[in-house]
Amino acid sequence: MMLALYYYPGNASLLPHMMLREIGAAFELRLVNRDQNAQKSAEYLKLNPNGRIPVLVDGDLVLFETAAIALHLADKFPQAGLAPEIGTKERAEFYKWMVHLTNTPQAEYRAWFYPHEHATDEAAVPSVKRAAEARLNRMFDVISEQLGDGTWLLGDRFSAADLFLLMLIRWGRGMPRPPRSIPNLNALAERVAARPAVQAAFEVEGIKTPLF
Repeated sequence: MMLALYYYPGNASLLPHMMLREIGAAFELRLVNRDQNAQKSAEYLKLNPNGRIPVLVDGDLVLFETAAIALHLADKFPQAGLAPEIGTKERAEFYKWMVHLTNTPQAEYRAWFYPHEHATDEAAVPSVKRAAEARLNRMFDVISEQLGDGTWLLGDRFSAADLFLLMLIRWGRGMPRPPRSIPNLNALAERVAARPAVQAAFEVEGIKTPLF
C-alpha cells in the first residue's frame, strides 16, 4: 500500500514530506485544510486525536507525531541514508538531535505562535510571547554552538536531523532575531534548501522566498 502523508504547507508535515522526497518512495499527499479547521474534523481526529498535523498512513499503521514519523521513515528506508546505522555512536548522536529538536525548539514554538494557549489572563499574552522568544533565541544559540564549523549536525554526514533543523529555522523567519541571522545556522539552512528533494517539497507546498 502506498504511503500517505496528511499535511498542510509549511507545517510540521514539511519534515516527513522532505524525507519522502529524499527517499524517493511512492507516496500520496493529503491536504488537511487548516483554513477550514479540518484538523479538528471528526474524520481527522480518528487519525490523530490531538488534532495536529502531520499523520502518516503506512498500510495499517497510522502514525502521528512528527519525530516518530521521521524515525519510522529513516528505519523503513535505510538505503536512503537519512540516519546512521543502528547501534553506532553516530546513530546515538542522531537520536540526540531528533529528540532535542522535537522536545526543545519545536515545542517552544507553540508558546511563541500561540501564546494565548499558555495564559489565562489576556494581559499576560505579550509577556508569554516575549518569554518564548527569549527561550528560542537561547535554544538556537546552543544549537549554533554545538554545530560550530561543521557542515551538518552529524559532522560530515547529512541526515534527517538537518531537514528537521531547516524546518525549525524557517519557522523563526518572523522573529525579531530570526535563527537565520546566526551565520552557521544560515549556512546549514542554505545547504539543505539547495537539495533537489527539498526544493521539490517546497515547490509542491508553494513555499516561496524568503524560504527562511
